[in-house]
Amino acid sequence: MQSKHKIVIAITGASGAIYAKVLLGKLQQLTDQIQEVGIVMSDNAKEVWKFELANTDYLLMKAKENGIKFTFYDKNDFFAPFASGSAKYDTMIICPCSMGTLGRIASGISNDLTSRAADVILKERRKLILVTRDTPLSLIHINNMKTVTEAGGIICPASPSYYSKPISFEDLASTVIDRVLDLSGLDISGFRWGEKQSG
Repeated sequence: MQSKHKIVIAITGASGAIYAKVLLGKLQQLTDQIQEVGIVMSDNAKEVWKFELANTDYLLMKAKENGIKFTFYDKNDFFAPFASGSAKYDTMIICPCSMGTLGRIASGISNDLTSRAADVILKERRKLILVTRDTPLSLIHINNMKTVTEAGGIICPASPSYYSKPISFEDLASTVIDRVLDLSGLDISGFRWGEKQSG
């Protein structure tokens, strides 16, 4: 039997808080596959969340019944378990990932918990997924993506697909998040190209 996943979620200040909201909601439904979820948010992420999702308090995500308990950590809490490889968190998802965060990770600058955790995941040869959300891209951004990819990270741009015919903003965000969860090695049900859909 496969062991349950231990996952780090970092939410940074890029626009696209809805992606993080959908990600947390979907993780709540995967209790049989996940052991722990540690969450760290930057100050800008909290402000963007309030601005873009005015009626949704991220702290309420901790209180969902019959779901996974999310543990929130301060952005500079280097005593968080995933600040060390010994804690054996197997996956880190940065969603959304700002270009500043990408740049610090690509440069090996561990000046906060998010960049330290990403550094740990890469050095331990575990799975790092960056859900980047910015456009257009400068050559600096592209080179940083190349560096992270060469180090073993996965760049998964927040580029929604439309062939599942999404009808809401959350449906649209789900087209990205389902790919992220697939990349994480989680078993999910969702739209698959070429597969017959029920209903």
